[in-house]
Parts: sequence; C-alpha cells; structure tokens
Amino acid sequence: QVQLVESGGGLVQAGGSLRLSCAASGRAFSGYAMAWFRQAPGKERDFVAGISWNGGSTSYADSVKGRFTISRDNAKNTVYLQMNSLKPEDTAVYYCAVSRILAIIATMYDYWGRGTQVTVSS
Repeated sequence: QVQLVESGGGLVQAGGSLRLSCAASGRAFSGYAMAWFRQAPGKERDFVAGISWNGGSTSYADSVKGRFTISRDNAKNTVYLQMNSLKPEDTAVYYCAVSRILAIIATMYDYWGRGTQVTVSS
C-alpha cells in the first residue's frame, strides 16, 4: 500500500520559516515526480511546487517563487519544502503528491498524503 506522510507544519509568525517533509513508503518513488499543493478553507487545492524524478527540474507557483524551495532525497523516498518569509496568506493545509510526470494540475497526481496544517500569524 502506498503511503505519503507529511510532517513539519505548525504555527509561525509572519516572516518566519518552516520546513515540511513528506515520506513515501510502499514503493520506490525515485522515478516519479513529487509536488506540494495547498488548500485554504473554502478554496481549491492549489499547486505550490513540484520536482522531477531526479531533481533536475522544479516548478513553483508565482506566489511562492523566491521564498519556497522544493528538494528531494530519493535514497530516503522523501521530498521537502523549505518555506521562508512566510506570509499570512500562506496559511493552508499542505499536501504532498506523487505523479508520473511533473505537472501543476492536481488531477495528474496519483497518490496523496493527508496533509499538514501551516498557520502563519500576522
């Protein structure tokens, strides 16, 4: 059974930093793209950042460019999201997901974690 488990969320003041982790188990994801999405209350699930299977390509939403960095460690089946200069509008549940290709559309992703809450206070 495929499992994705996110961790690292929490409450932080505006301007602060958090590092999210997503550990995958059940299969080796070294050949798959991984991504982070987020969903705020009453809003759709939006793409945040994605990374290709070997880390050679990354993609970011305009709203997080220059502030967030996605990386992966295939030996650990883990993807990370370093979030700096956090803003109140970054508050959301953050989900990691796995896909055969790097994409910004949620329906392209086959497996999802349960999410981790990130709350940024002003």
